[in-house]
Amino acid sequence: MVNTDPKCFWLTNFLETLLVQVWYPMTVATNSRYQKISIHKALEETGNTEWGIPSGTCFKLHDFGFRGVSSVESAAVGGAAHLVNFLGSDTVAALLCTKKYYHAKRAAGFSIPASEHSTITSWGVDGEVDAMKNMLTSYPTGLVACVSDSFDVFKACKDYWGDKLKDMIKGRITGDSFGRLVVRPDSGDPADTCKEILKILCTQFKEDVVTTKTGHKLLPPYIRVIQGDGVDYESVPKILKSLKSAGFAADNMVFGSGGALLQKLNRDTFK
Repeated sequence: MVNTDPKCFWLTNFLETLLVQVWYPMTVATNSRYQKISIHKALEETGNTEWGIPSGTCFKLHDFGFRGVSSVESAAVGGAAHLVNFLGSDTVAALLCTKKYYHAKRAAGFSIPASEHSTITSWGVDGEVDAMKNMLTSYPTGLVACVSDSFDVFKACKDYWGDKLKDMIKGRITGDSFGRLVVRPDSGDPADTCKEILKILCTQFKEDVVTTKTGHKLLPPYIRVIQGDGVDYESVPKILKSLKSAGFAADNMVFGSGGALLQKLNRDTFK
């Protein structure tokens, strides 16, 4: 930046301070992109064959970051940067931002109905399975996500999703109607927890589990798993590597990232 007016010698610094703010969306987009590359690599290595929308990587890293940033402006700008790489976002500010400044006629990102801990625990321990059934009943078609670690995630996957509610889950795909349950663990070591959950689900739904061309197990299309805790550019490849070694395809997984995606970075992150 060059100022040619000696009367306004201070102008370059003022404008530079504003201009240099682009480090934030650039860093978010690069961080997001790095995770996309990791996911794409894992999908390739475990036999994925479908790459067009909505398959492939486009919905594999969901933006949970609105609550994890310092302002609504940060959510809007950072969330928009993430949408350069992925199509999944719960950050409404980013959708409004891209619609306004890019004059889009429709949203740049998409989401699905999802429960949170309060909507499950309010039913009590004995009512957890009923709370889960309520989610499936309230959203009988399309995709729905349900947090499953309110009390015991392994019991929930084996006894509830894999037994008492199994027929409802399988029934989400009938004729021309497509539906999918996305099971969400939200605590414990991400790699170990996801591995154990996939073992349980692959056992409970074994009649519909398939093996990819690379010999990895893939859950039936009506059920998947989303890891939304402890997800960042370092943990994603570790989780996927662990699952690959255990014989599970990367396409079993979706990830959600919040503060680590939009807030756990600064101007020195990429120097």
